[in-house]
Amino acid sequence: MSTVAETTAKLTPEHDARPTAAVRSRLQDLLPKIVLAPSFAATIVFVYGFILWTIYLSFTNSKTFPSYDITGARAYQRLWRWTFESDPPSSWYTSITNMGIFGFLYILICLALGLFLATLLDQKIRGEGMLRPIYLYPMALSFIVTGVAWKWFLDPGLGLEQTLHQWGWTSFHFDWIKNKDFVIYTVVIAGVWQASGFIMAMFLAGLRGIDGEIMKAAQIDGATTFQLYRRIVIPLLRPVFLSAFIVLAHLAIKSYDLVVALTSGGPGGSAWLPSNFMYEFTFKRNEMAVGSASAVIMLMTLTAIIVPYLYSELREKPR
Repeated sequence: MSTVAETTAKLTPEHDARPTAAVRSRLQDLLPKIVLAPSFAATIVFVYGFILWTIYLSFTNSKTFPSYDITGARAYQRLWRWTFESDPPSSWYTSITNMGIFGFLYILICLALGLFLATLLDQKIRGEGMLRPIYLYPMALSFIVTGVAWKWFLDPGLGLEQTLHQWGWTSFHFDWIKNKDFVIYTVVIAGVWQASGFIMAMFLAGLRGIDGEIMKAAQIDGATTFQLYRRIVIPLLRPVFLSAFIVLAHLAIKSYDLVVALTSGGPGGSAWLPSNFMYEFTFKRNEMAVGSASAVIMLMTLTAIIVPYLYSELREKPR
């Protein structure tokens, strides 16, 4: 009897420990889901939920307050007329024209300047560790700070023009920030100054990831520096070019605070981008349906850029 009792005493703790271990293991598996659940729910509600809500409002006749009566695509028809049938040009036409100018120059110059700076730093120059933070520092600033700083610098009465006049160069004039035909180019200047360092870092990482043996083999075969970059380096940087393009296009389409801080919209709204149009019509002119429609068009533009990129990145490579 004593032997049976001792055996039972030894087996009971092990038997009791098995459910405890199973519960602990299950809790460990559930813990990441429990921790992520609030943020996931918040994202579903406050991001995708409000996207659907904005799409819904764009098909209503909402003015100052939301309306729940579906009236069709009237807001989109108004934007269509303002784009192609408005004379003189409407503020929406000005916004999308500025978006074309700003987006094209912003992306092109940032890519070219970023690649040029990355190529220079890739030569293992002295002081590289100090130059990289200098180039990257503007990206750490908010668009508000960038806009205010460049507003002071470009203001004819405060910045560059006034300084050169004090130095004796009285014939110099640079009033783009006050000129409705050139004010959008000041937004390009400020945007390029802020983003080009970040693009440089992306290209520099890509350059440092290229196999040095390929470069040495091409040099042994007699390839010049120009041929080396045109036929080997730049083709190998194609994924970096694509990623940089996506980042810059996203920043360009959603730009709002940079325009407001730098130009306050420009003379007569001449520096407006679609985001400025959306805010103005939604919250100041009490045209919530039109503002929502413009926001949906911006979302569609971003989707048209990002979805093909995600598809090319996530699809299975043929074996």
